[in-house]
Amino acid sequence: MDPDLLGPLVAWPLMLLTAWSAGEWVFRHWNVPRVCAYGAVGLLLGGIGVSQNVASHMAQGFMANVALALTLFELGYRINPRWFRHNPWVLAAGIAQALLTFGAVFWVGGLFALNTDHRLVLAALCVATSPAAIMRVTHELRSAGQVTERLLHLCALNCLVAVLLLKLVVGYWHLETSGDFGQAAFNSIYVIGLSLVAGAVFGFVAPLLNRIATSSNSTTVTFAFLVLVLTGLAQSLHLSPLLAALAFGVVARERRLMLSHAQRNFGALGDVLAVFLFVYIGSLLSWSGLLAGLVLGAAVLTARSAAHTLVNVSVARVSGTTFRKGALTGLALMPMSAFALLLLEESRLYGFDLARDSLPVIVGLLVLLDVIGPLVTQRALMLAGEAHPEEA
Repeated sequence: MDPDLLGPLVAWPLMLLTAWSAGEWVFRHWNVPRVCAYGAVGLLLGGIGVSQNVASHMAQGFMANVALALTLFELGYRINPRWFRHNPWVLAAGIAQALLTFGAVFWVGGLFALNTDHRLVLAALCVATSPAAIMRVTHELRSAGQVTERLLHLCALNCLVAVLLLKLVVGYWHLETSGDFGQAAFNSIYVIGLSLVAGAVFGFVAPLLNRIATSSNSTTVTFAFLVLVLTGLAQSLHLSPLLAALAFGVVARERRLMLSHAQRNFGALGDVLAVFLFVYIGSLLSWSGLLAGLVLGAAVLTARSAAHTLVNVSVARVSGTTFRKGALTGLALMPMSAFALLLLEESRLYGFDLARDSLPVIVGLLVLLDVIGPLVTQRALMLAGEAHPEEA
């Protein structure tokens, strides 16, 4: 059957239903994270062309940003900035592992004869950790403990540093191609600052709207609508909706806005959007040159995981944990595909032409991480003894 005959109103719902069914099956029978199946189905459908031309690319991108923004809001809500002050070694580990990862991946790119621009983009993206995969896995396991908390805080730090590094790369590219220092500055540090300010403003506005809510469900809807508006506003102003949502969550926590346990993951809305996000991410990846890219992907994955593990093991004792838990924390930080790819798409839409050319270079890495990243996170949390599946 010609996929175009299905129409956008039928094709995407069928794709999402297929992915959701596959996720439930692999989770129930093999205890594999659902998001692994979601990404694999998206990759399969994208490879055979089913996901192409079934809906506006802009509309799909906006929905994917909303889905990830909801997750980043929740991640931000679980971040306690005071913890970094009480245990500065965790903050030091986050910064050190980001810089070491950037340097290691940049070096590996040189071994594969990539040009400097592509190496910079690849290195900046590899600093990121996917909050969508991390949050979905921790929810499925009902994970709680020292490794889980470090994982969430380091994930947020990695996302922040990755955006900063990529914006600096974008600014450097604009400066190199146009010589316009003003445009270069706007596409780097100012975008980050304005995005954080926009998220913080929504954090201060939220209590006013939350007074209208009369139940747990209506509170969830209130925050979902605010994240939706924030995402649209950030995209319209060419800011980063991902950073804005993260800042919104952090300020909401500091303002003592209470989210009940039932509201975690935004309920059924969060589940549906999570399926869409990972199917969409998988569908963006091309099979063209995949086999050649897998070698580079494996090398980069090794360097990235080694950097995470080395730093977390090095600071384990002084930061109040064991070497074993430090190693498991480093391994659990493996997922990156969702955040990295949306960050790349965001840069492309805002005029960073190199982003489009960089995607084929990293497709092998993204495919590997889309499938095995969440599985490694799940196993690391289980080995740490912080998973409680019997309560799920």
